[in-house]
Amino acid sequence: MNQLTLTALPGIPLVQPGDDLPAILLAALRRAEITLQAGDVLVLAQKIVSKAEGRLVRLSEVVPSPAAIELAQRTQKDPRQVQVVLSETREVIRSRPGVIVVEHRHGYVCANAGVDHSNVQPPPGAEAASANDWLLLLPEDPDHSAAEIRRALQVATG
Repeated sequence: MNQLTLTALPGIPLVQPGDDLPAILLAALRRAEITLQAGDVLVLAQKIVSKAEGRLVRLSEVVPSPAAIELAQRTQKDPRQVQVVLSETREVIRSRPGVIVVEHRHGYVCANAGVDHSNVQPPPGAEAASANDWLLLLPEDPDHSAAEIRRALQVATG
């Protein structure tokens, strides 16, 4: 009989740039007393992969282009954030106040190029008061990231 079981792994910490995601996952699997089997699928939030890869941008260091300033006025967004969105974008498809729909440089269509401003903590060593000054980008190469995590888990677990 085919079966689908979903289990949230306990104790995943707040991921920081440079963290070893496979090691974090293996520790969580051990805590949950789960042994990976052939055919198992692990689903990770993009956010923890991006954080581990250090895909953070400090908003205060971004200088918006004239195109970003113009689009920011139309969308009522911070021009610096719009600049970061544009840097991750092949083409702006549509925009309205609060959202910019783009074709991401990876080829998929999404809002704001996947640039995340919610619950993004500054990296270690940055001033704690600067939490709202950070943006998180999608992984540089998501397929490569997934393949590397899979490879490391496969080596560790067989």
